[in-house]
Amino acid sequence: MQAMILAAGLGTRLLPHTLIRPKPLFPILNQPLLLLTIKRLQLLGFDRIVVNCHHLKNHIVAALDGMQGVIIQEEEVILGTGGGLRTALQHLRDEPLLVSNGDIYHTVDFLSMYRHHQAQHHPVTLAMHSHPRFNNVLVKNDRIVSFDNRTDYPQLAFTGLHVIEPAVLQDIQESKFSCIIDHYRKMLQEDQVIGSYRADDCFWTDMGTVDDYLALHQGLLNDTIPCWQEIGPIRKPYNIAQGAKLPAQIELNDWACIGEAHIENGTHLERVVVWDDVSILRGSRLGDKLVSSDYGNN
Repeated sequence: MQAMILAAGLGTRLLPHTLIRPKPLFPILNQPLLLLTIKRLQLLGFDRIVVNCHHLKNHIVAALDGMQGVIIQEEEVILGTGGGLRTALQHLRDEPLLVSNGDIYHTVDFLSMYRHHQAQHHPVTLAMHSHPRFNNVLVKNDRIVSFDNRTDYPQLAFTGLHVIEPAVLQDIQESKFSCIIDHYRKMLQEDQVIGSYRADDCFWTDMGTVDDYLALHQGLLNDTIPCWQEIGPIRKPYNIAQGAKLPAQIELNDWACIGEAHIENGTHLERVVVWDDVSILRGSRLGDKLVSSDYGNN
């Protein structure tokens, strides 16, 4: 089986943190989300995984260097979801392609969705669920009807997970920015069928904002969000990397996730994620914060 992870976005809503790391490499409990997603896919039998990259692409290239079965697609200009998928066509086999956004944490069953697509024989299958913040797609009888619904009929949200027959990508213009949803709109206008796979019972979140990122960690460390088995054992509610340098006098409240950071005496941390290679000065009091670079040195 084959898959593609879309990892080329700029992550502008997460500035300035995305000046340090591209969003797909943001750590979840101190492990990069992209690497965890690849591990999940490979354990299920996906032996060819394409990852596209653009923003800070050298970071993604370095992180994936030498990984068996992973093809890195470096994009000199932003091509969007449609353009990125069209470029990947050269790397694909003639079999369904599972596509995932690189910035989502979820418990959708990749394998179940893939098999559902194979059984339905549709050119495209989208994983859909009810998520009021993003509900804007009209679905009837397990088929996508419209991405621009203006009726009162109940709508669903697209999870960013889809399975595509590679032939669908042939009609997308090469080397040009485009959105795959616009291509799906065109397919609907041509009366082509786009199927849906319901994922209502699964957990799903994107990391679009710092608040989303912190809420994910809070849920994982307080056992309100299921933790991927690929992450391995963690300590709750304070998950601290073995290489972290913590002082004797430190106060932790509520929950915290601390990477290989250097933290000085008299520090108070609550509801924070601290990345690797960060220094926090003596006496700092931090709460509800992502600390991605040295804090208190300016």
